[in-house]
Amino acid sequence: MPRRTTCVTPSAARLTDSLRDIGYDFSSAVADLVDNSITAGATEVDVLIEFEGESSKVFIADNGHGMTLNGLTEAMRFGSRRSYGRGDLGRYGLGLKTASLSQGRCLTVVTRTSNGRRVIQARQLDLDLVAEYDDWLIIEPDRNVAIERARNLLEDAPGTVVIWEKLDRVLPTNNASGGWARRRFETLPQKVIEHLAMVFHKFLSGEASGERLVITVNGQKLKPWDPYARREMETRELPKQRFEIDNGGIAGTVTLRRFVLPGRDKFSSINEFERLSGPLKWNRQQGLYIYRAGRLVQWGGWAGIRSIDEHTKLARASVEFDTDLDEAFNINVAKMRVSVPGQLRQMIERPINEICSLADDLYRKSTNSKHERDRSITDSFSGGSDVGLALKGAALEVGEIRAFKKIAAELRKSEPAIAKSLGL
Repeated sequence: MPRRTTCVTPSAARLTDSLRDIGYDFSSAVADLVDNSITAGATEVDVLIEFEGESSKVFIADNGHGMTLNGLTEAMRFGSRRSYGRGDLGRYGLGLKTASLSQGRCLTVVTRTSNGRRVIQARQLDLDLVAEYDDWLIIEPDRNVAIERARNLLEDAPGTVVIWEKLDRVLPTNNASGGWARRRFETLPQKVIEHLAMVFHKFLSGEASGERLVITVNGQKLKPWDPYARREMETRELPKQRFEIDNGGIAGTVTLRRFVLPGRDKFSSINEFERLSGPLKWNRQQGLYIYRAGRLVQWGGWAGIRSIDEHTKLARASVEFDTDLDEAFNINVAKMRVSVPGQLRQMIERPINEICSLADDLYRKSTNSKHERDRSITDSFSGGSDVGLALKGAALEVGEIRAFKKIAAELRKSEPAIAKSLGL
């Protein structure tokens, strides 16, 4: 006799509200949309972040293969039924919705598939409508300025444009048009640039797929940020290693690559040394860089193998796996956190300690060399404070004191020993 069953449909209003808080910040939410563009075969992705007070918007446009109406409808479903193949950057069928709604209450997708026919489809998911009816509703939106812009972007070729509106998680509830709101909003493009340049550096360089992905943010073309400074002559790479780990009875391969970056005095320039410090700066950027299908999902720290240390800050290592090991690495929905499997942690502990030992030695040698150089500079400039005063006086005389202060500030940053000896 068949069992009695009851369909327990979750409250759309309650669940969509809770799904807004699963770990995205603004930059990681944009990155999740770029994942979709890459999966769709895009070679160009344009991100536009535009402040207009309460009407502020974000556009993510690509030249991928686009979607049919059925495909678009399915993409707007929470937990879409599409299957993901090996190498796909998607995972749970949630990213488009959860990433977008983590920042705003309204998501619109405009898409076109065919080169021959200019059939453009649009669907919208608005949390205000979902809350009103407490149902899983999407609509065909009325045409407005934002949708017309998206349609114009798709006039010449297939692709997809995602629009975020009602940005309640980005703008303050009160005075969304005020100066504080504008200043906060205007910091977002640079944060997104730094994040995408790091997360997708293998796609931007062509290392991931053989073809270079082009990403622009408010018109600025991104340059890949290579954590390993492989263009620096003094960067040292140790032999690549591969490990097999068990994933439910199926063996998967993980690749480990280890690098020791040069000390500050061995970099090609001070600017390049500062650039390679990364968004988290040197100490917190040391450690493992974990890639899933070429996409960086976690960076910094040693995954419990050892602790972060000033003396090992020049050590960085990549851990690369494909999507067949997703369960083993326990990747989260936002694709910002993984758990290194215990069996892999044991395998890589010795190679990691080896690279940290080399980085420690290099750091100490570099530090000793710097101390000797600083002493030499101090001895050479025994009367340096008089020189500094003379330079400052000359700057005052010719009306260039502001320029002098800028030069002094830069000197304190790049050559502190010289600045100190000059009394700056």
